[in-house]
Amino acid sequence: MRICELKQKEVINCCDCKMIGSVEDLEFDICTGCIEALIVPGPTKFCNLICSDFEYIIPVKCVKQIGDDIILVSVDLDDVKHKYKTS
Repeated sequence: MRICELKQKEVINCCDCKMIGSVEDLEFDICTGCIEALIVPGPTKFCNLICSDFEYIIPVKCVKQIGDDIILVSVDLDDVKHKYKTS
């Protein structure tokens, strides 16, 4: 599967059956080349015009299944919520 195909799938949390969003990026280990986490942006504000100030970093171990249209994960959103880092 290609990264562009992952980005087209919606991420659904099995714990509450709610949509988290779509994959925006991946985090991987540069030594092994293995994917470590899916990165999903937080919800936008004010009619989708203002971006969120946080993202969800979902470890691969929390991915339960990847289907044709969706990715099922099992996470506590508070545990995987991270503020964007400013440089």
